[in-house]
Amino acid sequence: MSNDPQNPQDLVEAAIRENRDRFQRLGWILVVIGALAILFPLVSSIAAKALVGWLLLMSGAAMLYHAFQARTWGSALQSGAIGLVNLALGVYLAFFPLTGLVGLTLLLGLVFLLQGGFEGGMALRHRPRKGWIWLAVSGMASFGLGFLLILGLPGSALWAIGLMLGINLLSSGLSFVALARSV
Repeated sequence: MSNDPQNPQDLVEAAIRENRDRFQRLGWILVVIGALAILFPLVSSIAAKALVGWLLLMSGAAMLYHAFQARTWGSALQSGAIGLVNLALGVYLAFFPLTGLVGLTLLLGLVFLLQGGFEGGMALRHRPRKGWIWLAVSGMASFGLGFLLILGLPGSALWAIGLMLGINLLSSGLSFVALARSV
């Protein structure tokens, strides 16, 4: 370990040490939410899908409002069309509980693959320090979950989102707790 106060790894370790309680609180919150998602996978799947639907509804409404306010803008019609598409998809996902789960399962699988890659990169950057292995394990778990989600389609769409989201949150929460305890 270097004694240079400007060493980036020393700065990272100091930041983790300084915010240790926050890391642990975040970790335990993620553990609890992950455990609930694992216990109730169908409810978690529907809730996640509905949340995405509401986000699309809000963004679609904002885009439509903007298109009407900026009618003289040359691309207002296209902006309004995108807003309508977002609204339609938002209604579909937010108000019809069992529809759209296959597409969302595919999207979640891709997100988990990306998260696994990013967590693996964080682990490699943190590698010489204590706790890096937990980031690596979490990254491998996220990558594996993403692969399994995509591989199991379409049959697993009803329960997979909630279960995999729960496992992902649980693994990320445990990695934050372990990282905080390692400094």
